Amino acid sequence: MRGRKAKAVKLRESRHVKVARIIYAQTQAVFPKYSHRFSPKKFTLPQLAACVLLCFYFKMSYRDFEELLLMSKELRDALELTRVPDYSTLNRMYHRFRASHLDKMNEALLSTLKQAGLVEEEVIAVDATGFRPTNASAYFQTRRGKPFRRWLKGVYAVGASSQMILATVHAVGPSNDAPHLSTLKRRASRYGRRDERGQPAWVTLADSGFDSAKIGPRDIIPPIRRGGDLKAAQRKARAELVSQARLDGLFGQRWKDETVHSVIKRKFGDAVRSVKRACQNRESRVKGFIYNAHR
Repeated sequence: MRGRKAKAVKLRESRHVKVARIIYAQTQAVFPKYSHRFSPKKFTLPQLAACVLLCFYFKMSYRDFEELLLMSKELRDALELTRVPDYSTLNRMYHRFRASHLDKMNEALLSTLKQAGLVEEEVIAVDATGFRPTNASAYFQTRRGKPFRRWLKGVYAVGASSQMILATVHAVGPSNDAPHLSTLKRRASRYGRRDERGQPAWVTLADSGFDSAKIGPRDIIPPIRRGGDLKAAQRKARAELVSQARLDGLFGQRWKDETVHSVIKRKFGDAVRSVKRACQNRESRVKGFIYNAHR
């Protein structure tokens, strides 16, 4: 009607902006503000680190992400940017990353969720997935007579209830997964449920690729049948435990780890974008962290 003011429509906040805030908060907890006291102070290290991680989140090159920042005031406000960093600055910042930085950011995010009661796992699933070492497709590599003989692996420990990545280890395939089991269990143990006496009350699920002599009593992992038969009494008992877990539906929780792998590859890509080996090794951790931030 005439003379009546139209009501202002309040738009919901973009999920991408929320993810940017989460990532920026974690980079602030890990990186110092500046690298040294004579720094130009145009940008802080947490701002640049958040921009690099968002490049992986949006599956963009550094040049394209620079253009996105120029276009999006909401993203600049979420990262407290008064100017837009050059793409070469973001590239140099990624080379400053270390695996310890990514592990600390993931731990800080999970600790916040644990304090809120959102991460307390009764079942932790462990599995590995591979990433192509180049953007060239497997079909193209096969046609040119150079099929992939090496790939990057991300080995993830996933909480079955929250479907959050609790721990990450990188490796190069083809290789054995068993050596990574103890490391993943140790890092993920802080997020497992405990009984009234403070004793562990969670179980670990994995496939037979993690079968080794270091398997504990709370690990439900099928033994490898070497020669077709199981001869050791301990391995026979473990095979019966796995069979019972399959009947109870417990062992089926392991597939949630495969679900996480599928989400990571669909949203953030199934190939590594870096050229240097050290930078390639970090990408499985980068993808794991941004998955948690998105989750």
